[in-house]
Amino acid sequence: MRVNPGGNLAPDEVVGRDRFIKKLWKILDRQSLVLTAERRMGKTSVIRKMYQELPTGKVAIFRDLEGCKTALDFTRRVVEDAQDYLTLKQKGWKKLQEAAQAFEGFEIGGVVKIPERAAAHWKLILRQALEDLLDQRPEQIILFWDELPLMVYDIRRQEGEQVAEEILDELRAIRQTYGHKVRMVFTGSIGLHNVLTKLKRSGYANDPTNDMKTVDVPPLAEADGVALAQALIAGEQISLTEVERWAREIAIAADYIPFFIHQMVGHLADEVEDFGGVTTDAIVRHYLLDPDDPWHLRYFQERIETYYPDSEKYLALAVLDVLAVEDQPLSFRELYNRVLTKTEAFDEETTRAMVTMLMRDHYIELPEVNAHRFRFSLIRNSWKVHRGLG
Repeated sequence: MRVNPGGNLAPDEVVGRDRFIKKLWKILDRQSLVLTAERRMGKTSVIRKMYQELPTGKVAIFRDLEGCKTALDFTRRVVEDAQDYLTLKQKGWKKLQEAAQAFEGFEIGGVVKIPERAAAHWKLILRQALEDLLDQRPEQIILFWDELPLMVYDIRRQEGEQVAEEILDELRAIRQTYGHKVRMVFTGSIGLHNVLTKLKRSGYANDPTNDMKTVDVPPLAEADGVALAQALIAGEQISLTEVERWAREIAIAADYIPFFIHQMVGHLADEVEDFGGVTTDAIVRHYLLDPDDPWHLRYFQERIETYYPDSEKYLALAVLDVLAVEDQPLSFRELYNRVLTKTEAFDEETTRAMVTMLMRDHYIELPEVNAHRFRFSLIRNSWKVHRGLG
């Protein structure tokens, strides 16, 4: 296997996910899915593998929704993808034909063209297109939508809260109407809860994913992380003694996250000529200190500055600054008392809510009851470096 950090992996290059994917298919028999995880954990690789290795009796659409800034953008992509599965092409568009008659410039032929003047009626067009698809196909249809939370976030910024809310509500209505016939899988580099929190602060009262199951995509199991590192070392033809020891140390240093395992083996293949004195700790340190940040670790601070409310950014940074310099997990009381040494602007309940948000965003974990720490040592160490902490 060759190193491929950040690129699309072939299904047989996705290591250690077969059991997890089998679990996801069992859940999809019952309900739709929201997949959450830290960035670079391999969410997209998981759903691409599922898409490319479909069980019998299912058809699927995969679409990366990054770049969709409006509801009409999204509607056009849904129509484009649905058309590929309509057996009779134009004749397959029955309900959409009815919607098209109301708009001059709306064409249904080899390619469906939706004019800008139809933008205000995106909801009707989206619903008719999806219903045509679901009515025409006898199989269960799986809609894999990557970066859906980011799309909803961008639509909220561009078209306002109401349109973002209507997107989520309309998709839920489709799921409720068609039941087992359709399943949706949402993934993204930001959590859907980030978007919903902003909407609820503006008065949104619905819970548009309460019929979906939220599942965390974990790092690789220890044995799978080591196996991936070994396969990459072999694929890059790196001449190492004690390959298993190197593979194990790489997997540990990368927190068993596939992206960083690929990156570390790639460093050995491209940058190291003499392995004498080279250690995995030295490789990690090299990238933590690199001002160009090739591992994109500053993203974890930038995400807070982008997606957290202005009134709460300082509290989020304070909580993570405290945990970054602690070698042992902290109880909430210990954590809160240390936060108070940085700022007295936030009360205890606000801090509890922030800790919950940071756990949902995978910065923090509870290895045991009332014991808080960074979830990943690599991210913790990068936080210390980029924040100038001891």
